[in-house]
Amino acid sequence: MVGLMGRVTGTVGPGLVGEVIVRVRGGAEHFLAYAADGKGRLERGTVVMVVEYLPPRTVYVEAVYDS
Repeated sequence: MVGLMGRVTGTVGPGLVGEVIVRVRGGAEHFLAYAADGKGRLERGTVVMVVEYLPPRTVYVEAVYDS
C-alpha cells in the first residue's frame, strides 16, 4: 500500500476522518484517511500518495502535487 497513489473522495483534515480511493488488487477500494502531517487539509479530488498503512482500512496520505 505504501507508495500507491489515490484520490481524495472525502475531505481529509485535522479533526476529520477523510476518505480516499486507491487502485489496489486489480480494482479500486476506499480507505479511511488521515493527513500524514496531522495538520494539512486535503480537499476532494486531490491526488495523494499513501505514506502509512494501518490494516485493514486506514491510510495516512500526503498531497502529491503542491498547489
